[in-house]
Parts: sequence; structure tokens; C-alpha cells
Amino acid sequence: MSDHSNPLRIALAGLGTVGVGVIQLIEANREIITRRAGRAIEIVAVTARERSKDRGVDLTPYRWMDDMTAMAGAADVDAVVELIGGSDGPALTLARESLDSGKCFVTANKAMIAHHGMELAALAEAKGLALKYEAAVAGGIPVIKGLREGAAANRIERVYGILNGTCNYILSAMEKDGRDFADVLKDAQEKGFAEADPAFDIDGVDAAHKLAILAAISFGTQLDFDAVEIGGIRKIMAADIAQAKALGYRIRLLGLAEVDGSNGDASLFQRVHPYLVRTSHPLAHVTGPTNAVVAEGNFSGRLLFQGAGAGDKPTASSVVADLVDIARGETGPAFAMPGHMLDKLPPAKSGHRIGKTYLRMLVADKPGVLAEITAAMRDAGLSIESLIQQEASDDGSALIAMVTHAGQEKAITHTLAALSGSDSMLGEPMVMHILGE
Repeated sequence: MSDHSNPLRIALAGLGTVGVGVIQLIEANREIITRRAGRAIEIVAVTARERSKDRGVDLTPYRWMDDMTAMAGAADVDAVVELIGGSDGPALTLARESLDSGKCFVTANKAMIAHHGMELAALAEAKGLALKYEAAVAGGIPVIKGLREGAAANRIERVYGILNGTCNYILSAMEKDGRDFADVLKDAQEKGFAEADPAFDIDGVDAAHKLAILAAISFGTQLDFDAVEIGGIRKIMAADIAQAKALGYRIRLLGLAEVDGSNGDASLFQRVHPYLVRTSHPLAHVTGPTNAVVAEGNFSGRLLFQGAGAGDKPTASSVVADLVDIARGETGPAFAMPGHMLDKLPPAKSGHRIGKTYLRMLVADKPGVLAEITAAMRDAGLSIESLIQQEASDDGSALIAMVTHAGQEKAITHTLAALSGSDSMLGEPMVMHILGE
């Protein structure tokens, strides 16, 4: 491994679009990669579920290994690349066995890193090996490297962004065309921007995996995926998009993390949820299946990383960038500092957080409904900054959308609890927080 006159020999598990992209990239950019890495990077072994499938690349130069975990013990392999996915199962077995066998490990598997990153990082550290996962967060954007290396001298005060391209495609299409969620989702599936089963994306789980990883690197804290508050975009209506626009906002599914408090009473806040973003903010202008991450450093100021969050070529670009690091002998800690130095912070309680909130309710069109809502808000200590009430529909319902003045989040909870038994309320209210500038 340390002999830089010899090639870095890699084994590749998983030959989907990203795996094929890695082969194509190493072939196409062989000369520049060798010069930048200081040595050649050579694929020596590959594996996938189906051997006979035509993937549009010539696999004959590489040894096919039916037993994936045999890659971990192969004498002619220096680093293993895992592109099969899944938080547990074969991917996790391969990760553990590769590191146990003294192989550096590169993955694009955000679920595995979010759930098992601490264990794998400790294993890599004990062996002096690299554990790299640039491709696991935001596809081709070098945000892990940017935070771990470029912003290493900064205290990051907040990290947030658009971490799921499927959701951003759906929301920006709803914005552009005025269509409802279900209609745009169907279109996204037909175009390949959404999976046949889109739950991981549209319910916020995919973004939560990525946020947990970003938080650990940004704040020097242990991964805590289970503490992420997760919400998705299923319940957003075309009317919400229109009302937000009228109020000067756009709706984006954001992951946001920051450390509340300091020293002995610090806690880690992590949330994935639809937010209203002012049209003056850079994230309001990120459209389509694009990712964007904002990190606010105490010396660097606001940093914006933006680009393709998925796709074969961008993701392959991040995988091979990790291999270039390994070829150079860069085997630093996976989460920017040694594992024993990462803080274990309790989850922050969100009720005391102060901010503005968007609240949309479908109500019965009858006298006194608005007074009932404002009384519930008054009792909870909330006041209204702006309000839009639509004309009543033929079915006797009316839509009310409002933005509150800044107040504690638990006041919204108390308001909705007070209104929950009312026959004036039709359907479930929609609550979205407003991104503070």
C-alpha cells in the first residue's frame, strides 16, 4: 500500500450505473488520474449479482469474483469499492471484512455510513486505513472534502441544504406548472427522477442519512441518525406553493443541523422538513434534481456547494476522487477527527426553537372560523405576520394560509392541539418552518 511506484489495485463490488461510470471514468481519464494520484489506479477485480448482463463496458480485463467477500482477502487488492447499497447485509459484511483484512474502503452508501459509520471509522482508524464516502452525500459535489479539509480551520455554526434531488425536482416542477404532488411524482417516475417506490426520497429518509453524516463532520459530533426529525413532501399542495410565492417564499425540502447551547449543555439539532425559503436566498433558486449544501463557518462565512446530487458520472467522479486520495496515501480519520474526540451530544428539543412558521388550514366556510383560529393562537402566544384566505370552494371549504411572527415552535403545537377537536377544521393542517436568514 505504501509503495507509490506501484499501481493502486482496486476491487469493485456493484456494476450498476455508478459502478460502470467508475470503470468508464478510470479508462477515459487514466493519464490525468495517474498524474494527479502519483501512481496508476487499476481495477483488478469486479463483482455484481448477474455476470452475463450487458452493461455496455468490456469487463474481460478484470477478474470476476462470484464471492464478493473474497475481494476483502484477495492478495492483489489494495482498496475495495462498494456500490451495491443497503444499510446492512452484504454491503456491511464487505465493509467490515475489507477493513479487517487491511484494505482501504470506498463507498457511495449513505445508509450504511449513517447507521454504521462510527463502527467502520473506528475499525479503519485502528488499522491505519482510509474509509472514504464522498459519493454518499450529494453525488458529484465535493462537500465532504470541502468541509473536512477546506473548512477544517472553521467552527461550522450551521449546515443545511437541499439533499435530495427527487424532492427538489418535484417541488420545482410543482412551482413551474402549478400541478399537484401526485401528478408531478408520476411524471418524475416516468422520467427516471423518482424510483418506482419513492418513499425513501419523498418521506425525507434519504436526506436524513446525508444530514446525519454532514452534521458529524461539521460539528465534530458522533453520528446520530436516529435523532433526526424527519418529514417529507407528500402533503404539500399546489396551493401551498402558490401561497408561499404570494408571501415571497419558495418551498424546499431542507436538511438542517446545528448545535444548540454550548459546553456542558450543548445538544444537536437535526431536522429534514419542507421549509419556506425567501426568494432572496440562494437555495430558492436551486431547481430540478440538483443538490446544494450551505455551511456557515465562523471565519469563512457562508459557503455554498451546488451541483449534481446523483447520476452515474457525477457519483463516479466522487468515488474516483476518493481513490486518488488513497493512492496519495491520505488515510486521515473518516469524520475529520479521531473517533474518540467526537462529542456525543443529546438530541436538541425543538419546542423551544424560535422562528416563523407557515400554517395552512382547510376550514369550513362559516362565520367565526378565523376568530376561533386567532383565539387559539393568542392563547398559545402566537401572532400573525401575514394571512391569505382563498375564496370558498363549491364544497363549502376555504383555505387559510398564514405566516406567524417569530415564536416558539411549541406554540404551534399548542395551537393545533386546541383546534384539533373543532368541527371547523377540515383535514390535517400543514406546518412548514421558515428558514432564518
